[in-house]
Amino acid sequence: MKPVSLSDASLPSQIWNSAPQLDSIPVISTQSLVPTGARAVLIAPHPGDEVVTCGGLLQLLSNLGHPLQLISITDGSASHPGSRQWSEKRLSVFRPQESVEAIRRLGLPMHSLKWIRGGFTDNALVEHEDQIAQFITRYLRPGDVVFSTWREDGNVDHDTVGRASARAAANAGATYNDVPFWAWHWPARDRELIPWHRARKVRLDTWTVARKSHATHAYASQLDGEPAIGLAPLLPRPLLERIRLPYEIVLV
Repeated sequence: MKPVSLSDASLPSQIWNSAPQLDSIPVISTQSLVPTGARAVLIAPHPGDEVVTCGGLLQLLSNLGHPLQLISITDGSASHPGSRQWSEKRLSVFRPQESVEAIRRLGLPMHSLKWIRGGFTDNALVEHEDQIAQFITRYLRPGDVVFSTWREDGNVDHDTVGRASARAAANAGATYNDVPFWAWHWPARDRELIPWHRARKVRLDTWTVARKSHATHAYASQLDGEPAIGLAPLLPRPLLERIRLPYEIVLV
C-alpha cells in the first residue's frame, strides 16, 4: 500500500469514516490490554506519532499508574526537505520542544516518564532495520506491553519501525501490538486489507479525546505545509478530524 498523499487525504470516503467493520470491533479494557503492574512501551517512528496513535491510551495507562516508556526512533528534523522555514537545524531544536509540550498537554507525569531518543534519520530507516531492532531490544524487558505503528501501515518508516519493534519485543519476551496510523486514511475500497479480526477498540471519554487533540496541535511545524515547494501538511485536516473519534484501535 502506498503512503497517503495530500490529494488522497482530502477524499471524504476513507476507511476511518466509512468502513462498516468499525462498528463491530470488540471493545477491550485498558486492564486487559496492559495487565496490572506491566510497563507500557510506545515506540514512535517520528515525534508526534506517539500522540496521534496512542494519545488516549497513554492517558488511561498513566491514570492507572502504569510505568510508561516512550522511544522516539528519529528526531523528526528531516520532515521538511527543501524548506527554508523549517530547516533541519531549526527542526532539530523545535521538534523536541513540541514533543515536551504535547506530553504536558496530555497530562503525563514528565518527572517519571522515561523517554528514549534514537537519533536515527527520517526517511532512511529501512536501511537500518536490524540496527533499530537491536537498539529497541536494549530498552525492553520481559512482561512489557509494546505498541508501535502497524507493520503494513503504508509508510516506509512506519512499516520499518513496526517490524523492528515486533522483533525486539519477541527477543525480549514482551507482548507486541500494532497500531495503524495512515492505514485509516486509505480509500474506502481498501478496507478489506485491514486485519479486522485482530482489531480491538479502546474507548475514550470526551476529556481524554480533547486532551489528545490539544496535544496533537502542539506540533505546530507539522500543521501547515509549504505549497510553494510542494510540501503538504504532515498532519492534514482529515487526520485531525479522525483523532477526535471516541476510541483508539489496536491490533492484538
